[in-house]
Amino acid sequence: MDQEKMWLLREKYSSVESEAFHADAKRLADGEPLAYLIGSIPFLGCKIWLDSHPLIPRPETEFWVEKAIPEIKNVSGAKVLDLCAGSGCIGVAIAHHVPSAMVHFAEIDIRHLPTIGKNLKENQIACTDYRIWQSDLFANISDQYDFILSNPPYIDPVLDRTTKSVKNHEPHHALYGGHGGLEFIEAIIMGAPTFLTSNGQLWLEHEPEQVPTIHKLASQFGFNVATHKDQYNLLRFSVLTLINVSK
Repeated sequence: MDQEKMWLLREKYSSVESEAFHADAKRLADGEPLAYLIGSIPFLGCKIWLDSHPLIPRPETEFWVEKAIPEIKNVSGAKVLDLCAGSGCIGVAIAHHVPSAMVHFAEIDIRHLPTIGKNLKENQIACTDYRIWQSDLFANISDQYDFILSNPPYIDPVLDRTTKSVKNHEPHHALYGGHGGLEFIEAIIMGAPTFLTSNGQLWLEHEPEQVPTIHKLASQFGFNVATHKDQYNLLRFSVLTLINVSK
């Protein structure tokens, strides 16, 4: 029995083989993601439910969100926006590790809003000031934040390196970022200054190939920018700090 099948058996079926397990094992063999079959995935000490089949949280995202947590802790009563929230894994992890933070969620797909709510409830988030909005990026946002964290759609359809399983089962609107994979990244960097406090930070996940464009946009819209490698030694996320507020 391969590792994924063993994980499915242990996590979902308490190591008891059954007809339902064998049916799920068939779906697994056909390429359905293990996380969807189990129904949840761990993320920075939280259990993230995937009832509405949002984008499955990745280790790369977990890596940089863990880096953001100490920075958020350093700001008393920090106000945080999880933009393009999907399952809400980023904001839920922040609320879990920084109970004093005020965490808001913005997600375009209305089907994922109950999933975000469930993940807050099931992880017993103590944060009392959280809000969940259906919003196309900043369209329905009116507040300002100390931190905006986002894993937007950023895959270039032309340079698509995703697996068949991802293509066939995960939501394309959460994966593909238009021409060069930059459509949402550009809109976020352009729009973020209006929704950040002075010296506020935008933490943004992206492809390594997109770094030059991100640095150019950061300069144009009043940010200092630092780009960092993930655990696989790839330039995976950038921290943009607002230095020139013009509203």
